[in-house]
Amino acid sequence: MSTALPPWKRGTSLSSISELLLRNTSKAHRSPALLVLEDGTVFRGFSCGAHGEAFGEICFNTSLEGYLEVITDPSYAGQIVTMTYPQIGNYGVNEDDCQDEEVSLRGLVVRDMCEEPSNWRSKRSLPEFLQEEGVVAIEGVDTRALVRHIRSRGAMRAGISTEDLAEPSLLEKVRASESIVGVNLAATVSCEAPHGFEKLPASQSFALASCEQKRYRVVAYDCGAKSSILQNLVRAGCELAVVAWDTPAEDVLALHPKGVFLSNGPGDPDAVGATYEQVRRLLGKVPIFGICLGHQMMSKAAGGTMKKLKFGHHGGNQPVMNLLTHRVEITAQNHGFGLVYPSLGPLVPELSGGMAKHPADLRLWVEKGVAPVVENPTFGKIRLTHVNLNDGTAEGMAFLDVPAFSVQYHPEASPGPTDSHYLFTAFTRLMDGRTDYLDIDIARDRLAGWKF
Repeated sequence: MSTALPPWKRGTSLSSISELLLRNTSKAHRSPALLVLEDGTVFRGFSCGAHGEAFGEICFNTSLEGYLEVITDPSYAGQIVTMTYPQIGNYGVNEDDCQDEEVSLRGLVVRDMCEEPSNWRSKRSLPEFLQEEGVVAIEGVDTRALVRHIRSRGAMRAGISTEDLAEPSLLEKVRASESIVGVNLAATVSCEAPHGFEKLPASQSFALASCEQKRYRVVAYDCGAKSSILQNLVRAGCELAVVAWDTPAEDVLALHPKGVFLSNGPGDPDAVGATYEQVRRLLGKVPIFGICLGHQMMSKAAGGTMKKLKFGHHGGNQPVMNLLTHRVEITAQNHGFGLVYPSLGPLVPELSGGMAKHPADLRLWVEKGVAPVVENPTFGKIRLTHVNLNDGTAEGMAFLDVPAFSVQYHPEASPGPTDSHYLFTAFTRLMDGRTDYLDIDIARDRLAGWKF
């Protein structure tokens, strides 16, 4: 019987012990990686994706699941995403869950990357997927400390490298990298040519009901559209014609659509002028539904002002009050800019609880139980329909004099909750000419389309 002392009794350091433990695991041969933020903050870790360097605006996503949907969401173009949930990759990768054919985010930061996934739908591990897609990723980072720092200091440029591990050198590269402000990232993720869309993944059929019969021809502006959003439109009975972000309004109307959909997308809405100029020409001509960047495009078309949020909304647990139904929706969101609702016009007192002055915090409307209305100089009355309960930002609006409405968040639940699924039904009701299209019991509709 050996009398040799164990490592911890021989004066061996804890870091050496951890390395001994790792030698016989899937993380035995990790290579170092470095994360540097624009303000000089440094985090060291290990590579868990492709080797190389990546630069972008760092943000964090609070979703507990759905990492593949997050990683493949075109709305993350130009960004490095930090996942707040500690272990990522444990159920592997099934490409039917991807939101786009190409990965658009710049880099990924996680606490612990799972090398050996376990799930009946998994086709490969997440690290393998990241390597094949060329995504630089780092693990072993104290993501709680990183997220606290971003919340305190705000979103900023950052860089991940597996090649340049010198902090001053990488910091210099970060500060020389491009900001996402003023950059039209939608143009980089939009489709190149018009196309139809009917793809409904077979591997999801165990959970999702069959789609409605096609009754509505809808033109969808692709500013970085998520596949799951387009799939939900198909399931609601829409025959889709997907067009590029800058398609002229005349070309859209020539297709004789029953409605127009404005998709989600990345970056600074002020830089996507060719889209909101077309939206300005379409409003009043055809029913319109906008999601995320689509909501911002409608806001810009109406003359609204956008502001950059301190650290944005990214995750599947954002509480939003529906001012029409007085129900709280737990929503999935991914955006770094928001509408300044008062910029759309002055309040209409008789439709705003008697108030003639905009409050400093939109959550006052939640307290009053009022969905206020402004008089827009171009499109008439516009009602605020949804408010974020965390920070009071505008999350939805409905045009009262033209058939159009929009929300800032993602109602398709990929990933996230199904509370806002009713909005796809609302769009079909709007195309049917109903004025009560948003009058839907979300408690009943939230499970619509699912097999339970």
